[in-house]
Amino acid sequence: MITIAGAGVAGLACAYELARRGAAVTIYEAGAAPSDNLSSWFAGGMLAPWCEGETAEPEVVRLGQGAITWWEQITPVTKRGTLVVAPPRDRAELTRFARRTEAHRTVDSAEIATLEPALQGRFTSGLFFADEAHLDPRRALLDLTSTVQEMGVSILYDTPAPPTVDVDCRGMASSLPGLRPIRGEMAVIEAPEVEITRTLRLLHPRIPLYLVPRGDGVYMIGATMIESGAWTPITVRSLLELLGAAFALHPALAEASVIETGVGLRPAFDDNIPRLTHVGETTHVNGLYRHGFLIAPALATQLAQHFFQEHSDEHSRQRRTA
Repeated sequence: MITIAGAGVAGLACAYELARRGAAVTIYEAGAAPSDNLSSWFAGGMLAPWCEGETAEPEVVRLGQGAITWWEQITPVTKRGTLVVAPPRDRAELTRFARRTEAHRTVDSAEIATLEPALQGRFTSGLFFADEAHLDPRRALLDLTSTVQEMGVSILYDTPAPPTVDVDCRGMASSLPGLRPIRGEMAVIEAPEVEITRTLRLLHPRIPLYLVPRGDGVYMIGATMIESGAWTPITVRSLLELLGAAFALHPALAEASVIETGVGLRPAFDDNIPRLTHVGETTHVNGLYRHGFLIAPALATQLAQHFFQEHSDEHSRQRRTA
């Protein structure tokens, strides 16, 4: 039996990879439901490794490249790429973004209008990352929960983890040293008159915006990255900046209804690279920062390989000493 603390996206992904290799798995989850894992519940759901290369280390880009295929086994994935644009006054931001990323092509105003007719005449140039995708993180979390339960994984909600577990995926709630919280704030808006079909990123020197379609005229917009451990609701300043950036993307978004706001504290190491950390008898899967849905599959695969290699090595030692 392998025990896991935390049923967010990292814990569930680890359970999936372990269970599909034949392990018996139990997850301890202090919350009452998947929605209590706020960092996962309020995620953007962008499977965009090449765009993340603008600020992320090359290791993050590499680890994220298998995420689309992995998630397609679990939940619907929208494979329409990512479109990056900037207002004319911020053209230098687009040039900088292109220089720091890969796997994109430059698009002009005509192609932008072809990709997203709602943006016709609004931007003169952009970058299109055709191989990227997005998913609905809430549906993905629920689908992954159902999948692992069907595989025989036991999830004990409202149950704090015992003092020692095999795998700790509790983010900032873990006892792992070296983590810091990054506060991310988001809003969900409804704008039925605006039809956008893929993830958009609007570059701005102070607060870049991403907009992710959720279907039926609903969009998630985010997200701030603030070095803070405060669980307080979204601030007026952040909400105004997000909504102002959305209005700059398309004027009709000024008439959108704000139907939800949220805050998550995302765990990060000093170098912002997620990884497995072995402390005593526990392996920590942590530091996913803003890349939870993107990186969790790769870290979960690493974890499963570690456990089964360790089991194989122990079996070999026992045979040699028999």
